[in-house]
Amino acid sequence: MATPSRSSTAARRLCDAITARDLDGIVRQFADDYVNETPAHPSRGFQGAAQVRQNWSRILAAVPDLQAQVVREAVDGDTEWSELSYTGTTVDGAPFGMVGVVVLGVSDGLVRWVRFYLEPVDGTRPPLPPGLTADEAVTGHLGAS
Repeated sequence: MATPSRSSTAARRLCDAITARDLDGIVRQFADDYVNETPAHPSRGFQGAAQVRQNWSRILAAVPDLQAQVVREAVDGDTEWSELSYTGTTVDGAPFGMVGVVVLGVSDGLVRWVRFYLEPVDGTRPPLPPGLTADEAVTGHLGAS
């Protein structure tokens, strides 16, 4: 796998938009028919940029100081492998942290699909029960409705 340019990857553009709290910039990274697969939690998968907007709207509101960082990454053609770290504090004062890997399928500058392997950091929120939808998981991770 090739080492990508530091500013060229979809994951870096996404992290920049997240840290800037730019909801439109986040959503612009995704194709309208984007597909999210969460292999460890299959019921959390979803399709469509509208759900991306809904998820990130809630996350940005619940974690006002959210920081997103690409820890490591590699690119192989149209596939990006990125280790991500999200940190902050929720509006209720609880620490928020998620880390893990995402595998992104990118074409024409848009994320078309992702395999999502991010999990909460120990000491943030308790583990979630199995079978939750994407909406329910976002709520559980944020401690907000």
